[in-house]
Amino acid sequence: MNLFERYLTLWVFLCIIAGVLLGQFSPALFQAIAGLEIAGVNIPVGVLVWVMIIPMLLRIDFGALHQVKQHVRGIGVTLFVNWAVKPFSMALLGWLFIRHVFADYLPPDQLDSYIAGLILLAAAPCTAMVFVWSNLVKGDPYFTLSQVALNDAIMIFAFAPLVGLLLGIASITVPWATLFVSVLFYIVIPVIVAQLLRRRLLAGGDVAFGQKLQRIGPYSIAALLLTLVLLFALQGKAIIAQPLVIAILAVPILIQVLFNSSLAYWLNRRLGVAHCVAAPSALIAASNFFELAVATAISLFGFQSGAALATVVGVLIEVPVMLAVVNVANRSRDWYQQTAHAR
Repeated sequence: MNLFERYLTLWVFLCIIAGVLLGQFSPALFQAIAGLEIAGVNIPVGVLVWVMIIPMLLRIDFGALHQVKQHVRGIGVTLFVNWAVKPFSMALLGWLFIRHVFADYLPPDQLDSYIAGLILLAAAPCTAMVFVWSNLVKGDPYFTLSQVALNDAIMIFAFAPLVGLLLGIASITVPWATLFVSVLFYIVIPVIVAQLLRRRLLAGGDVAFGQKLQRIGPYSIAALLLTLVLLFALQGKAIIAQPLVIAILAVPILIQVLFNSSLAYWLNRRLGVAHCVAAPSALIAASNFFELAVATAISLFGFQSGAALATVVGVLIEVPVMLAVVNVANRSRDWYQQTAHAR
């Protein structure tokens, strides 16, 4: 992990402070930035999201999809948890904790928005950071690559209908036009651009390609942090008025990560999948494509929405929680291999 990735939680926390302070001193400036929209898509955020996402998508080789058949059981488990369990379990956790357990401690006009943000976070499987997590657990790189490529391909078609379904179940109005524009702007176009750019960069050889990815990687995290500064500049008043909101929103996210990673790990073990596949499978099942979630929440509900804040909380706890899951996977390797039969 590079410096930005290793201390992402610290950078996010500093962005919270910087954004809140800047928002108090220059509210008119940030309100003007928030108003720069076309078809409900904020242009500054759109540019930043492209800088965030495209370097990550450069790592994805859709040619690896043919390797799916080599890891059928592990990929089946991950797909089941990613698409059939995680979004629905998050909707349930959001309903339980936001509308019931902590409802009295949250602004009533933002309850639906918080739930929407949690759903957006869970509906987008992780893309780039998974390669880091997989490497830390000595995961099979071919499994990780083929799984991420398959998830990205599915996300192009499934993200909008799944989000629309879950928001509808939660009785939250779905701005369908904005949702589809967001999918086009934040998934389809970046995937196409990244694959064209990837082909061009690979012409210089694999070593040069890897070096270029390392050089442009920090720009992705920097764009994410700048987006967070903008977000918290507009969320400052709400955060100061309700300082416990972030901690409350972290509860369902934390439970979701622990539940889904445990479920995927256990299912892989029951199916006799090798640890080098089971560990990254659990990590992919637990982590989220938070860059996409943040961008879509801003497009659908605005900078100052509870949805945008909820997705940012996912960014805040992503690294420490996933590192904890990595630690459990590594420490339990011997136990896992004693009872699971490698393929």
